[in-house]
Amino acid sequence: MVRFPAGMRRAAVAAVAALTLTSLAACGDSSDSAVPGAGGGKTDDLLAAAPVAAADLPAGSAMAKIKERGQLLVGGSLDAPLLSQQNPVSGEVEGLDADFGRLLAKYIIGEPNVKIVNSASETREALISNGTVDVVLQTYSITPERAEQVAFAGPYYSSGLVVATKADETAIKTPADLNGKTVIAGANTPAIPAIEKAAPDAKIVTFGSDPECVQALKQGRGVAYVQDQAVLLATAKQDTSIKIHGEPFTTDPYGIGLKHGDEQFKKFVNDWLRKIQESGLWAKVWKNSVGTVVEGEAPEPPAIGSVPGS
Repeated sequence: MVRFPAGMRRAAVAAVAALTLTSLAACGDSSDSAVPGAGGGKTDDLLAAAPVAAADLPAGSAMAKIKERGQLLVGGSLDAPLLSQQNPVSGEVEGLDADFGRLLAKYIIGEPNVKIVNSASETREALISNGTVDVVLQTYSITPERAEQVAFAGPYYSSGLVVATKADETAIKTPADLNGKTVIAGANTPAIPAIEKAAPDAKIVTFGSDPECVQALKQGRGVAYVQDQAVLLATAKQDTSIKIHGEPFTTDPYGIGLKHGDEQFKKFVNDWLRKIQESGLWAKVWKNSVGTVVEGEAPEPPAIGSVPGS
């Protein structure tokens, strides 16, 4: 079991993701049991307490169309424990982002009817703009560059980038130590410009998903992997061959991706976020997912609209 410093345990991390269960089993060096997706039956308690919007949604609005369809289409993951992990027994998708998706669906439709469209970091903008999904809930960091293509409600949580290596690596302790090294990052993620700024002489290699990046690190295709602390905490807790170095060196707020230019839908989703924050439901979602691994009380959510691009 990895023991995290007190500062890391208290860090305002939004969500935790890791390898898929099958990938972990294949590696053969992970510890004990898989990190859970969520707090089991407590999801039903969350849904029972969830608010529902007024019945008279504006005609022709995005939310009215979703209600008429009877299903919220969410761009997300099926292989991210504590975020959005499909339970191999029940088939249910569990985790922080999955719970938020169900709560938003209930707010719009009256029922937590969600279809998750598996998406990658390179495809999220296209899925939103072409109408394949209504929203993206996938630890989607808000950046001004992304905000030129999509709208962001929130932020609904905040994380930050950290450096992970194999556990026996001793030469890398800070982001500056990545200079001259081959470093792994997720494609189309804020990690790329962050590495370029912190270690201009690093060679960056990218992969499409977190499990691919972790596997590449374990295979020695790079000496380090830079990713959100929220994503890597569970990886390091689950797999003792991976080590996180220090605290986050950036701040990465997560937003709910929406179609660009739909201010009405953005306001609607932000109003919903405020409702679940003020009612204490947001904290219960955290305790039902991230809080099953990270010690302490739920952190304060970031202020809605508090970052450029939101």
